[in-house]
Amino acid sequence: MAQTPDPDDRATGVWTAVDEYVERLVVGQDAGLCGALERSAAAGLPSINVTPAQGKLLHLLARSIEARNILEIGTLGGYSTIWLARAVAPGGRVITIEAEPAHAAAVVDLRVGRALDVLPAVEREGLGPFDLVFVDADKPSTPDYFRWALRLARVGSLILIDNVVRDGEVADAHSQDPAVVAMRTVLAMMASEPRVSTTVLQTVGAKGYDGLAVALVTE
Repeated sequence: MAQTPDPDDRATGVWTAVDEYVERLVVGQDAGLCGALERSAAAGLPSINVTPAQGKLLHLLARSIEARNILEIGTLGGYSTIWLARAVAPGGRVITIEAEPAHAAAVVDLRVGRALDVLPAVEREGLGPFDLVFVDADKPSTPDYFRWALRLARVGSLILIDNVVRDGEVADAHSQDPAVVAMRTVLAMMASEPRVSTTVLQTVGAKGYDGLAVALVTE
């Protein structure tokens, strides 16, 4: 008897096929981006970077606000960093923070250390305000990263937080998963914070089912 296909496997296959189609049609890859992925793989880094389509979304959002000063919390192999760096206006910069030295070794021009230890130094050095802050680091610390992002932002800044949907578990009020609890906490913080206007986009693709929180600092 033929085995019934797993609907989840089929969905993942469709999502991956669409991601590949979109990448070929409207995103594209070049030597710099492909090289970052190859170096990450060679260094044994986990394959948890944003997809090409998501990377281009970050790029377009940064360009749309003419960002000159970008903060990234969570570098990994520098793939999203390249997308963001290519978006900054002339004379702009991207500051990226990575806690794991083994990850940081795969890229250049970044600050190594726990973000919660490095961010006070970023503030003391007067490197803000940042036009865009992208948070994609250790998930349990995300509420603290949001507090820092808001502290280092200005009116008109965008704060983007990746991996907030957690395969749909974010809707489960009884989840004990620390990452899910953290995402429920940060989304509640964003919803109640009068200085930002927030939405959440569910995403599917080659990396599975997740989502991105987008907040505009309004006051």
